[in-house]
Amino acid sequence: MRLPIIKHIIDFVEENDEDWVVETIELLEHMSEAKGIKDEELDVIGELLSNMYGALEVQKEIKNGTPQKEALNGFMKRVMGAIN
Repeated sequence: MRLPIIKHIIDFVEENDEDWVVETIELLEHMSEAKGIKDEELDVIGELLSNMYGALEVQKEIKNGTPQKEALNGFMKRVMGAIN
């Protein structure tokens, strides 16, 4: 996961609508099941999906009143804690 990408997706959601990201996630998940897809392609799709899911989680925190910077930092701390 990359914080600049997550922030960029959050900016998109604020300018447009969360449904666009949800529908993109559905499309990418569907594409990941395509026959003949290469491991490298799956890796890219997986990275995109993780950033989009992360952005939706951060966006939920922002909707609940958490400032964007605090929501982003809190999310990344949880991710890093889960990895360690």
